[in-house]
Amino acid sequence: MASKLLRNTIHRMLGLVPKNPNPNFPPKRLIAPTCEALSARLYSDVARPVSIDPSLPEKPPIDNGTTVDRKNLNKGSTSSLNEAELAKFAAIAETWWDAEGPFKPLHVMNPTRLTFIRSTLCRHFRKNPYCARPLEGLKIVDVGCGGGILSEPLARMGATVTGVDAVEKNIKIARLHADLDPLTSAIEYRCTTAEKLVEEHKEFDAVIALEVIEHVADPAEFCKSLAALTVSDGATVISTINRSMRSYATAIIAAEYLLHWLPKGTHQWSSFLTPEELVLILQRASITAQEMAGFVYNPLTGRWSLSDDISVNFIAFGTKN
Repeated sequence: MASKLLRNTIHRMLGLVPKNPNPNFPPKRLIAPTCEALSARLYSDVARPVSIDPSLPEKPPIDNGTTVDRKNLNKGSTSSLNEAELAKFAAIAETWWDAEGPFKPLHVMNPTRLTFIRSTLCRHFRKNPYCARPLEGLKIVDVGCGGGILSEPLARMGATVTGVDAVEKNIKIARLHADLDPLTSAIEYRCTTAEKLVEEHKEFDAVIALEVIEHVADPAEFCKSLAALTVSDGATVISTINRSMRSYATAIIAAEYLLHWLPKGTHQWSSFLTPEELVLILQRASITAQEMAGFVYNPLTGRWSLSDDISVNFIAFGTKN
């Protein structure tokens, strides 16, 4: 009994078991430009780490980041690439399709991410979410596609998918894996950036960037590029990690340094965005945030679910003005 109480107490300290979780909670709608107080998921059941230049985690400011100087937010630049972040992911590119490897958190989270994407896109584009190919007829770009773990299910749902990533190793892995299935072999994978696609005057019905914005050098410039790639009244979906004390405790200290779920140095707390900041950045890029939801991980079932808790991980759906 004592050990059970201790285990439950530790879980609550780490935020692994949210209070009164509701897996069926519908994502809330946002009335832009105001971002309502929602909440998010906790980091995840993750695999054994791979060494990537471990360093001590940065400490959050005592004011919870409300006065952080986000110097890159308004700086004009031609690229939002962060070379250090690219090097991290290039080092583990070969493990993208290893469901028990460093990308296990994304594999486990993928069904829940797809649930949100299917629901919001079908509602916006007036598609039937229950048919076999609900995204048929839509052109979608997966920015920061990695090894293609999101691009492939989008293609199976009928979308015409373009996957782009700045790491050439990622694109090679994605192409090789997609060619194994006729339903995904038509995916167009390109080693390029969102900015370069803008220069080519490419446009898509939906632009998706999941777990990417926290790794770019300039979030504002990145969102401007996403907006430029989106057709008028098209959709943009972004997921990231909230810059909160809880995310520092769970996504960095617990996940990387205590539980060793993730390689040390995977995330930098100061690079996270609060939901309010993301909504404002999107608004300045002519994208209106319409819905937002959090992801909650249940350690007992090993599954993620949508929630109104956006205090750590969250996903946002917006439309281009």
